[in-house]
Amino acid sequence: MSTASVVTSPSLAKPRSAKAADPTVTDPALVKRAVKAAALGNAMEWFDFGVYSYIAVTLGKVFFPSGNPTAQLLSTFGAFAAAFLVRPLGGMVFGPLGDRVGRQKVLALTMIMMAAGTFAIGLIPSYATIGVGAPILLLVARLVQGFSTGGEYAGASTFIAEYAPDKRRGFLGSWLEFGTLAGYIGGAGLVTLMTALLSADDLTSWGWRIPFLIAGPMGIIGLYLRMRLEETPAFAAEVAKAEKDRPKVPLREMVTGQWRALLLCVGLVLVFNVTDYMLLSYMPSYLTSELHYDETHGLLVVLGVMAVMMVAQPFVGALTDRVGRRPVIATGCAGFLLLSVPALLLIRDGSLLAVALGMGALGLLLVCFTAAMPAALPALFPTRVRYGSLSIGFNVSVSLFGGTTPLVVTALIGATGNMMMPAYYMMAAAVIGGFAVWRMAESAGRPLPGSAPSVAAPER
Repeated sequence: MSTASVVTSPSLAKPRSAKAADPTVTDPALVKRAVKAAALGNAMEWFDFGVYSYIAVTLGKVFFPSGNPTAQLLSTFGAFAAAFLVRPLGGMVFGPLGDRVGRQKVLALTMIMMAAGTFAIGLIPSYATIGVGAPILLLVARLVQGFSTGGEYAGASTFIAEYAPDKRRGFLGSWLEFGTLAGYIGGAGLVTLMTALLSADDLTSWGWRIPFLIAGPMGIIGLYLRMRLEETPAFAAEVAKAEKDRPKVPLREMVTGQWRALLLCVGLVLVFNVTDYMLLSYMPSYLTSELHYDETHGLLVVLGVMAVMMVAQPFVGALTDRVGRRPVIATGCAGFLLLSVPALLLIRDGSLLAVALGMGALGLLLVCFTAAMPAALPALFPTRVRYGSLSIGFNVSVSLFGGTTPLVVTALIGATGNMMMPAYYMMAAAVIGGFAVWRMAESAGRPLPGSAPSVAAPER
């Protein structure tokens, strides 16, 4: 009978005499700490996204003064999208580094950079004060954020996946996107509160800075939590197998050696992020600037949808452990293909009930991705290259398709005058995502590639 190796305080020390097929037994307390620390970083990243998206109109006035509101919004979303252009560079730096020196160290570094970039935005003088230097500094801060974020999601999802027992990876991974929604609700809710309490002049002159400055203490807390973690059992085992202290993986192996998995990753991330950014980043501005919807009520509807998504998130994550990742993701793709047009027609109706129904339908479909992807994506790659390959595939897809969604859709509506462009864009993404789901293998309840089976120790 095989003897399991119990991981109660995983480190980089070599196991005594564990066989390759021996399961790793993880301590539930350590798993919970890992999930919390990883989710908090994602929450901070999306706190910034929520603030930036919900205060985009005000930022346009502060940094891009123009007599044309559409031009201001395009300029603001242009700076938003610019950060995504450097995400693949961040992924190519932090991903391989995470496979060499460890997941925990790199995640601590990305936390510092994210917090610094967001905090810096709150300190930038306005265009009226320093002229063209203001938008340039905004762009630099966004590039710092984008570069650090290039190593964040792949690292956080890898960290949770490598700690989680095989039969609970979907449920535990779903808390990563729970953190995303919590951060987004925190950022968007703060902006909504400020919009309701402050006058337009106060919001433009100084109020907009407050949400960005909050990132400083948030980053310190997140860094503290991440520094207290140790390496994942899967990475520790990989180091133990290496001839030297750290495994060395050429960047070429992470790409050419994983080309099929990378293509699947790009397709899955495309549908995940196009729909995500469409609903959470673009729709608040769509409701106000394109449909001339009441700003406060529009923001509250989106916040309500995100709150419903948060409630559903862990339940759908647990569902992926029972029925599999593929059926849940496929349901989301089919739903966006069939329901995007009806949902957008409801939103365009303008009444509070219709907007809530349309947004709610899109939000629940999005949960099919947010609950399943944190477990499905790391399972595409073996332990040796997981952080690096996932960082590259994820960030290439996000940069080309996800982060550019607000800019592209705004430009398409401006060029065609067709207000249904958001629906058509989501439908096209659903087709690509559906093909990726068809070609991917099921990973629920199975060990991660290159890792031993993982089971949970009994609760004390």
